[in-house]
Amino acid sequence: MKKKKWIRIISIYSIIYTIITLLNSVLYLCNGIYEDPGGNWHELDRAMILLIGIAAFELCTNLPVKPLVLRYLIAYIPSQLLAFAYVWFSGLWEPLAKTAYGDIGINFTGLFVLLCIINTAVYVFKKKRGQEGKGKKE
Repeated sequence: MKKKKWIRIISIYSIIYTIITLLNSVLYLCNGIYEDPGGNWHELDRAMILLIGIAAFELCTNLPVKPLVLRYLIAYIPSQLLAFAYVWFSGLWEPLAKTAYGDIGINFTGLFVLLCIINTAVYVFKKKRGQEGKGKKE
């Protein structure tokens, strides 16, 4: 991969990780919890799950499959299964919350869907812009 693409991937990862961590901290504080009950493991788990999601998203944006929905499903299903597997393995070294699988299912899916919506909007915008450019040349 080109350096520009690596910088883009790392930037997206860093921005999303920061937003999620800040949102998590604000929600804890609003609920009167002043320390993350999961501690450092929770931060590392969040980083790994996000890495799985970003890798899957990069995969789905580069697959030569149409329509886009099928491309997204091809990337989503194995990555969601990998996220569940990661949660299961993390249960081997620390106890899981009762809602661990539900939480990862909702959070992973929500973030993946949001990224797919953004990617689809960019795709449609570029396609529309390309057609407008062709119309001006004629």
